[in-house]
Order: sequence, then structure tokens, then C-alpha cells
Amino acid sequence: MTAQEVRLCGLLLREHFGEVVEKVGTHLLKCGAQNLRTIIHETGLSVDLVKKSLCVLVQHGASTFSSGRKGPGSPTEYHASCDRILRILRYPRYIYTAKTLYGDTGELIIEELLQRGHTTMSSTVKTVADRLTQNMAEGLTMDYSEVSSTFSKLVETHFLQRCPPLPRVGNKDSSAPSETPATPGTPAAPVNTAPPTPESFPECYKVPSVTLIGRGKRQLASEDGEEQRSAKRAKMDPQTHGDEGIYWQVNFERFHLHFRDQTIISAVANKLDQTSSEIVRTMLRMSEVTTSPMATCTKPLSANEIFRSLPPSYNILRPILDQYLTLLVDDPMEFVGKAGESGGGMFVVNLHRALANLARATLESVVQERFGSRSARIFRLLLRKRHLEQKQVEDFAMIPAKEAKDMLYTLLSQNLVQLQEIPKTPDYAPSRTFYLYTVNQLPTARMLLQSCYKTVANLVERRLFETKESKRLLEKSQRIEAILASLQVSGAEPEQLTEVEEMITAPEKQQLDTLRLHINKLDSAENQVDETIFLLESYINSTNASS
Repeated sequence: MTAQEVRLCGLLLREHFGEVVEKVGTHLLKCGAQNLRTIIHETGLSVDLVKKSLCVLVQHGASTFSSGRKGPGSPTEYHASCDRILRILRYPRYIYTAKTLYGDTGELIIEELLQRGHTTMSSTVKTVADRLTQNMAEGLTMDYSEVSSTFSKLVETHFLQRCPPLPRVGNKDSSAPSETPATPGTPAAPVNTAPPTPESFPECYKVPSVTLIGRGKRQLASEDGEEQRSAKRAKMDPQTHGDEGIYWQVNFERFHLHFRDQTIISAVANKLDQTSSEIVRTMLRMSEVTTSPMATCTKPLSANEIFRSLPPSYNILRPILDQYLTLLVDDPMEFVGKAGESGGGMFVVNLHRALANLARATLESVVQERFGSRSARIFRLLLRKRHLEQKQVEDFAMIPAKEAKDMLYTLLSQNLVQLQEIPKTPDYAPSRTFYLYTVNQLPTARMLLQSCYKTVANLVERRLFETKESKRLLEKSQRIEAILASLQVSGAEPEQLTEVEEMITAPEKQQLDTLRLHINKLDSAENQVDETIFLLESYINSTNASS
């Protein structure tokens, strides 16, 4: 975990949960696993605030707890998950993907679970049905069964999963004795501090039989604090639905597999054409269940199976399919590979090679944007040839010696290019030493990933600053919008609405428009950088898994 990751995690926690949760979360990230008493002592916060902050972090999966490292009877320790906190940055992408695949109902289900951290199916279905009913035309309502059906589809496709059962730990209070005291003189048994994974739970993707009959209810007026009151009513609801104690959460890894597949499909479409991308899409869809998340390639598929699985709307004949598969296999990007000749040919999608080539293209693009096309030419040359002397770089790249030397040293100073010394004699004399330039793609990708974290942190910090500077104006605008909404619901006259709208002056409207434009640009930039972060993370994780 680097300083840039900790800084970005702190900003995300501050934006979504406040400064107190940020202080506790960043403290756990910097100091590692700690018990409650140590956290209170080192943060200087009250017991109540620390407990509430830990509850928020545990509720959203940003922190886990386990038995102390000293064995039975030791205080419970809390760990913060940097990777889980960084997933907050990708929330808009998760929600948009759910909307694309499952419509407005899927979007609101994912949004509700991301906001709550984890919750029961019945609570989610009721809340989503009420929200959908609120946005429907007068007289129309959303049935609970329709929302339950979409929820079940999300579980079937593994976008949602049950929360794993909590580990059995001792009391959080350090003075509490353990349930099974150890025999004197016997060494303490090793404690398994690793939290259980959802996949280790046998009923991870089993939907319970929930008895939900009814339709969404429409709120008569939107008032401040309505969400909090509805949450309290849900807690006090005495009615049982058959899923008490079964909590659900978003399966981020499944979303990441979908993002990876979409990235590969989009790259094939840009490199070749739309038909090629649809063939690769079909291959990825066929191997979704049979391929493990960290596999370097999909399971082999025969050309006959691919042909039968292609949707009829594509109108691809068998000879055309064979030509496209041959084209994909021969392409230098190596998206598709051939694994055998049976069944008309066995083909696989090279997941790791595809990610490596996409990461390589990203590195080349960064070098070109920062240092120009000639530096990018040198960078590509070193990626292809692996090791070259300075004279060879000048000759192959067809760049004058002085310019090539300056560019190489610039890339070397930025750690984008490495210099390897190969001596002829043990004394490392410069006159008897070969100096070879090379590019190590994996360390360079890691360095670029840290630069992306720093960029996103700067964007988030700037957005928070812009919002804080215009806080009074934003609050005034929200109050006026709330008044207008309540007047429209009560059927007020147009003159009254106009009078309320004029409470914001023309300069304030212009300032609001400018602020919203700036914030939209910052949000868009965050999403674009996050796409680069996801690609680099996927490449690094795939490389680590395959090595």
C-alpha cells in the first residue's frame, strides 16, 4: 500500500462518510490491524465516535474484524481494506452497468445495496418498488414481484451474493474472558485471522423464498429526512418475510469480469471490425461459467460450438466464421488463439495476452502524450526489441543522435526506460561495458498506476474544494428546488412558482451553471482515469496470477 493509495482512500471516505470515519479509516490503513482500545488512544476520538465509525466501515465492507493475534482471549482486531475502499471510485460504473443490463430496476437495486453496504432482499425490494412508484405516472405502481424477479436475475448472474457468515471472535472488550480458556502450560492454538470469502459459503448464490405481496407506495410529499424515517420504519416493521438474517452485497469481482470482457470486445471492434467483436463476445459469453476468474485464457471452444451459439441476427455463414477466426488468430494483438484442430478447430480467448497488449498500448499512449511521437517511437522500439544500445536506437528509430540521446535520457529520468550494464570485465570499466536500454512493462505499469491514483486524488480534492467554496449557494439552490417541488405537488399557481424561482438572482444562476460545468468535467475526468486504473490493475493481477 502506497502513500497515494492511502491519500485517495482518505478522500473517498471523507466524501462519502465524513471526516471522523476518514480519520479512523486512514489510521487503520497506515497502522495495520489494531484493537478498539489502541484505535481510541491513537486517534484521540471518543469511544462512541470510534465505535460508530467502525460500524460504518464494517457495514460497507471497508473493514473486517477477527480474533487477536495473541490467541484466544485477546481483544478483537480491526483491519481496513484499501482495495475495498478504492472500489467506491467505481460506484457510478457499477450502477450504469446494472442499468444497461437490467434496466431501471437493476440500477436502483445496485444503488440501494451500494448505499447500504449490505441489506436483506425484502428490504431492498420494498425500497426499490417505492422509488420506482414515486417516478411513475399517477395511478401506476410497481409490483414487488417484478423487483424480486430482477433481484433473482442479478443473483443468478452472480452480480449479487450473500454476505459470508461472520467469524466467531471473542468479546470486543479486552477485559472479557474467552469462551474456552486454554489449559495452563499449553501453547495457544494459531488463530485464523483471514475473513471468510463469500464463495466459500455453499449457499452464496441461493435466493431464499421470500413472501412479498404488494405494490410500491407513493410518498405524498418529499421532506428532509424522509429516507432516515423510512429506514427506521423498516427496522421497526414487525412483519416477517422469510429472509431475516440473510444479507446481500454487490459482487465486485463479477462486475470486474464483465468490465474486462467489455474492454476486450471494444478493443477487437476498434482493431478489426464489429463482426469480429461479436464473435469474441459470443466466445466470452460461452465460457463465462467454465473459466475461472484468474485464468490466462478461456476453455477451448470448437468452431462448431461457436457457430451454433452465434445469435441469428448476426447472419454469419460458416465459411465467413472460419475466415474471421483465422483473422483473429493471425492478428498481432493475439486476442484469440488456436488450441487444436478437432471440431473444425479449437479456439480460446487469450485473456492475459489481451490485457498485456492493452496495457502496453496505454503505456505507449501516455509516452506519446507526454513526450511526443518520436519518444513514443523509441519506447515502442524498446518494447519490441527488448534490449538496444544507444547507437542501435538511433539507427532503428531513424532519429538524429543528439535528439535520440536527449529523448532516451528524458525517458530514463522518468523511469519509463531502464539502463542495463553488461561488463566485459569484472572492473565495470566504462570502455569495456555494454549499456543497453530496455523497458520493463510490469514495473512501468505499476508506476503509471500510482500516477493515476495521484491524479484521481487531485481531482477528488479539487471537486471537494469547489463544492465547499460554493456551499452556501448550493444549499440555497437545494432549498428553492425543494420548495418548488412541494408547490408543484400541492398544485400551486404559476405566479407563485415564478416568484420562488426569482429568489435566485441572475449572477447566482450563472455561478451555479459554471460550478456544475466544472464538477461535471471533474467527474468525467475521474471516470476516464478510473478506466485506465482498472485496465492496469487487471493486467498486474493477471500477471501475478500467471507467474
